[in-house]
Amino acid sequence: MVLRLPLPSPFFTSERVMTSIDTLEAFLAELDRIERRAADLVPAASTATDVEAARIALVGRESGALTALAESLGSLPREDRREAGQRFNAVRVAIEAALEAAWAGLSSARTTAVADPTMPSRPFWRGARHPVSIVLDEIEGIFRELGFTIALGPEAEHEWYNFGALNFPADHPAMDLHDTLYLGEGTLLRTHTSPVQVRTLQAYPPPVRVLAPGNVYRRDFFDATHAPAFAQLEGLAVDEDISFADLKATLTWFARRFYGQGTRTRFGPSYFPFTEPSAQMEVEVDLGDGRGARWLEILGCGLVHPAVLEAAGLDSTRWSGWAFGMGPARLAMSRYGINDIRLLYDSDVRFLEQFDAC
Repeated sequence: MVLRLPLPSPFFTSERVMTSIDTLEAFLAELDRIERRAADLVPAASTATDVEAARIALVGRESGALTALAESLGSLPREDRREAGQRFNAVRVAIEAALEAAWAGLSSARTTAVADPTMPSRPFWRGARHPVSIVLDEIEGIFRELGFTIALGPEAEHEWYNFGALNFPADHPAMDLHDTLYLGEGTLLRTHTSPVQVRTLQAYPPPVRVLAPGNVYRRDFFDATHAPAFAQLEGLAVDEDISFADLKATLTWFARRFYGQGTRTRFGPSYFPFTEPSAQMEVEVDLGDGRGARWLEILGCGLVHPAVLEAAGLDSTRWSGWAFGMGPARLAMSRYGINDIRLLYDSDVRFLEQFDAC
């Protein structure tokens, strides 16, 4: 399910796709239907266009049948989620393997079907997914298992959503011209995806659990560790009686799913205008550079500040929540041993073809 959050009219029309499967029997029945559909679609795909259409229909990020069904995992009774999740993952892996085999078959056929067998064959290059896209997809998949959905918002943002609604004081240095790219009076290129949190809370009543991925923009120098435009991913959970213990448990679970079950985590104090208390989360990982395991900061987090809830029109005495923000590029660099962020933006085929085939 993707929530597209509105700009003031007439610039935006919002939409919301909902699923209503809330029993294990209905979930498994729908999963079987998708499996049968895949068994019909994939073998019948005889061209690259056919295979790509099958991929989009089955596992596409926005319109795939499996992607939509994943939203229902969080609606199932707690005691049924394990069985449903295991069955779902088995079907997903089987479908992805079938699609990969279909691609491989097309590649083999294309390289061997040469009109003149004495002529050298032309290599068939299918490209690869970008490492940041791989990491984003994996993070979204992990949080979807907890009932989170995706929320999208505008990149050209109003100053109030980017700063004011998030409890930034009027003299905060982030609001200066040398830090933020302004488009005109009161508008700017968003510096983080946090405005999506406020738009979500305005549009949908709690309980809310969303991820907000997207590009953000800052007046940073382009060097080994900074980029003026980069991907960011934020998470938000708002409900009654949410505590810091919920935040730590969820993010620790995420880190162990992403880096491995033995991963150690720790939280240290920090400051953000929109959360209180605030923390930085670190994981202990081996980056493969010969220096052994060490602590790496991967995200900032905290309990949603009451002022942010009030700005979104919620009663902060009733509702509470937690939020986090991370740069998927940092996680991609730690996973693949990339030591210069500029490599992610050079569009060098020799670099990109090292990663998962699309």
